[in-house]
Amino acid sequence: MSNQYLGYHFSVEPKELGSEILIAELGEKPFESFIETDNGFVAYIQKDLWTEDILHDIYLLNSPEFQISYTIEEIDQVNWNEEWEKNFEPIDVDGKCHVRAPFHPKTEAEFDIVIEPKMSFGTGHHETTHMMIQHLLETDVTNLKTLDMGCGTAILAILAEMKGAQPIDAIDIDNWCYLNSIENAERNDCHAISVYEGDASLLKGKSYDLIIANINRNILLNDMQHYVDCLNQNGILLLSGFYTEDIPFIDACCTEKGLTYVKKFERNNWVSLKYVN
Repeated sequence: MSNQYLGYHFSVEPKELGSEILIAELGEKPFESFIETDNGFVAYIQKDLWTEDILHDIYLLNSPEFQISYTIEEIDQVNWNEEWEKNFEPIDVDGKCHVRAPFHPKTEAEFDIVIEPKMSFGTGHHETTHMMIQHLLETDVTNLKTLDMGCGTAILAILAEMKGAQPIDAIDIDNWCYLNSIENAERNDCHAISVYEGDASLLKGKSYDLIIANINRNILLNDMQHYVDCLNQNGILLLSGFYTEDIPFIDACCTEKGLTYVKKFERNNWVSLKYVN
């Protein structure tokens, strides 16, 4: 098979939600790696696996809710480790938590998380993940039964276990996230994390002391009752994945369901909120 690749340079607006959905769709095709850029991302496919109609049934490209454009370049043999070393930077949260790839040197951070960055979304670079890490760093989670909903690469579940939470369920609707979360849990020697592929329907009959949900406003609002139904008395709910202007909608939904607001973090117009039951 040829070592030549095609790189699709996508520009996506709005970037975060649109990129995540588009990557999920492209993941059903032979695209094998994705690298985030300032305006969107680059998707790589082996030239031998490319067909002229490869994007014809990609729903998001025809959605009026998103503005998407792309260019294509032909690339000779790709050294993926070299690509990631150029594009993936370690994350340092308050000097206490370090998120890095296997090719980055270990630091003296109290919590050192190693993930295989096959895709840069969910690797900790995004403001919402950074703020959720901040919440976890200042919360005593020892022996708390925990849910990481929309776990992505399972960074938050891994940090929760490192801080003593157990047992932990990590759930994501995306198959790539499901598989990568299993791999990352193993890579960080985590034994209290169980990973599931699915949505909030999996929560029926479950109960948790701590629920972490970093998704987006609409899904959070839609699934909030599921979270409240399985949150134990005095349980903690950490939410993120939405903007400052979304706070009134999220807060109204939480308070009408009996939750009490505790604290928020804000970072570049993104927000993370903490509630207790």
